Amino acid sequence: MPPHIAIVEDERALAENYRDALHRQGFQVSLYADRSSAQAAFEQDLPDLAIIDIGLGDEPEAGFELCRDMRSRWQDLPIVFLTARESELDIVSGLRLGADDYFTKDISLNEMFARLSALLRRARAMRAPERQEHILEREALCINRERLTASWRGESLGLTVIEFRIVHSLAERPGHVKSRDQLMSAAGVVQDDSTITSHIKRIRRKFEELDPQFDRIDTVYGLGYRWSGD
Repeated sequence: MPPHIAIVEDERALAENYRDALHRQGFQVSLYADRSSAQAAFEQDLPDLAIIDIGLGDEPEAGFELCRDMRSRWQDLPIVFLTARESELDIVSGLRLGADDYFTKDISLNEMFARLSALLRRARAMRAPERQEHILEREALCINRERLTASWRGESLGLTVIEFRIVHSLAERPGHVKSRDQLMSAAGVVQDDSTITSHIKRIRRKFEELDPQFDRIDTVYGLGYRWSGD
């Protein structure tokens, strides 16, 4: 059975465009225009992944509320925000509520498909037994390459797929400088330098929330970034 994706989006034409594109990739898709209809449907038939807009109808924060409710009940369900709102505050707020990723509406379809597929693979891997050959350890950092998860001092970092791939690329070869282009390639995305810088800032912030003394990701000015230590 193909993966079932739910799209919660109040712009009908936009939602239908995404639905049609996902259908062509072999996904089953359901559309919901507001928070209440989505919540009622999920109680009956939980999708494999949910894509949510932040503002729904007259509720400018409805997507955040829906994400908070879903995450409290379904810990392993992949949740993605898809919105025109690009502020750092909105992105951080969505991720802190438990979303697995955050897409802006100018994202290319190819990048969207790749990131959705990665989230679905991660969800499947989380249900399988953990295998030692998938583990990479760097001091207090523990990475599971199959599950696309990372922890620091035994606590989950809650990285998005892109953030995970950036951290893995850096930690795989400590001391080696990775350019922004190399990090984009490792993450499987095409973004500008400022966006990669924003990802690095969010990654550092997640480490620092667990360890205020964290200092393993160095900026090498004019060149890129490196993982310092072992």
